[in-house]
Amino acid sequence: MLPQFFESVLSLVVKTSTELPPDVRAAMKTAMAEEPASTQSGQALAIIAENIDLATDCEGAICQDTGMPTFEVKAPIGANQVEMKKQIQDAVAEATERGKLRPNSVDSITGENSGTNLGPGTPIIHFEQWERGDIEIKLILKGGGCENMNAQYSLPMEVPNLGRADRTLEGVRKCILHAVWNAQGKGCAPGAIGVCIGGDRTSSYVHAKEQLFRTLDDVNSDPRLAELEASIMGEVNKLGIGTMGFGGRVSLIGCKIGVQNRLPASFFVSVAYDCWAFRRLGVVLDAKTGAIKQWLYRDPASPVIAMADQAGIKRTGREIRLQAPITEEQVRSLKVGDVVLVSGRVFTGRDQVHHHLMTHEPPVDMRGSVLYHCGPVVVKEGGGWKVTAAGPTTSIREEPYQADVIRRYGVRAVIGKGGMGAKTLAALEEAGAVYLNGIGGAAQFYARTITSVDGVSLTEFGTPESMWHLTVQDFPAIVTMDAHGNSLHRKIEQESAKELAEIGA
Repeated sequence: MLPQFFESVLSLVVKTSTELPPDVRAAMKTAMAEEPASTQSGQALAIIAENIDLATDCEGAICQDTGMPTFEVKAPIGANQVEMKKQIQDAVAEATERGKLRPNSVDSITGENSGTNLGPGTPIIHFEQWERGDIEIKLILKGGGCENMNAQYSLPMEVPNLGRADRTLEGVRKCILHAVWNAQGKGCAPGAIGVCIGGDRTSSYVHAKEQLFRTLDDVNSDPRLAELEASIMGEVNKLGIGTMGFGGRVSLIGCKIGVQNRLPASFFVSVAYDCWAFRRLGVVLDAKTGAIKQWLYRDPASPVIAMADQAGIKRTGREIRLQAPITEEQVRSLKVGDVVLVSGRVFTGRDQVHHHLMTHEPPVDMRGSVLYHCGPVVVKEGGGWKVTAAGPTTSIREEPYQADVIRRYGVRAVIGKGGMGAKTLAALEEAGAVYLNGIGGAAQFYARTITSVDGVSLTEFGTPESMWHLTVQDFPAIVTMDAHGNSLHRKIEQESAKELAEIGA
């Protein structure tokens, strides 16, 4: 059955992971024009642009967090959905084996990673029967960082900084504004949002994510929702959140709103937040062979225009070089806003590593070390390992552990994205350590700063959660939390909260 179906789905998965659709590229190009190149947001956008180009050129994952693949399949009457589901699963496993997807399917009870992206509930496949003769498959890859910034509101309610939100479009507007403000840099701004008004708790979230399959230049067929989408775009970009939450003019590149009927007692507003690495593509397949008849969102005949006019972030000569292991004196000389270039040994550590370090000694000497919040995509090569994608993950998940890890083991620098909280900030000041913000999603850019993989510990946690021993050269990041009690994240959050309150007044 459908002899070319597997290869077609595999091609869809690979292209979705490695190539941003044209409408997203255009929106990011517009964002670059809005932000002065000399600002922190401008510098971040320069790295993002180069990363997008690198991913296309080498067919590598744009972001190392390839998320939980979500397929929307429309099939004609009589199509064998059981066989299609099996072949979709096989294609996902093959893409994972090739390093195009990171193994992200984890047993919720044992914490064991399947290593194939297969398991109960993964990947997500939604089938719908239609009366057309072709098969349509759309795919979205939405990473965990932005997935964690999804939000659901139940109206009426009090919305922080915005006051009461009633069961009206004005109340919906307040919920959407709050969701974007709350994401800050943790969701890898500038992002895009899908919104559902109504439904029940489950259908509302599903419909919100379905809105992300609309192109960013699409105009809502409902004039009331079209007006709301446009007003949200204008208001959100006045908040000053900017790229990665560094402050700036562009915080959102798209807002798409849908509506469903609801129960009389319920009024939900669900927001599906997606990051700048907005990966979604689709194909139309021949129902008899499974061959690709048409690509959706992209035209393979049209050349891909480069995002970056030149390679790399512009060096100013004011960058500060840090060679690991790092001393306390070096750390205390840094201040918020400094751009650093890190070289030497770096250890990765995500959720499992941090939890492990609460009750076990580290497998390496971490004194003076750089701890990188990263779950890389790795492939075996020549008897060793090669990192093919390695951007930072959202750091706030490690807030319950980070202060203890810094104090106990002498960590001098933490690299991540989105910033951390008051507990970590106090530990940075007390112990003499610093938080360095990398650019979320820039997996290809940062992979090229890694000169070698020198070892790996705690492999029982699975490849994303293992502690990888890396040597890096000139890894660029921005000091956003220093050893003097200063936090750019706190500053931007407070300033944007004031703007939010004024908009809601």
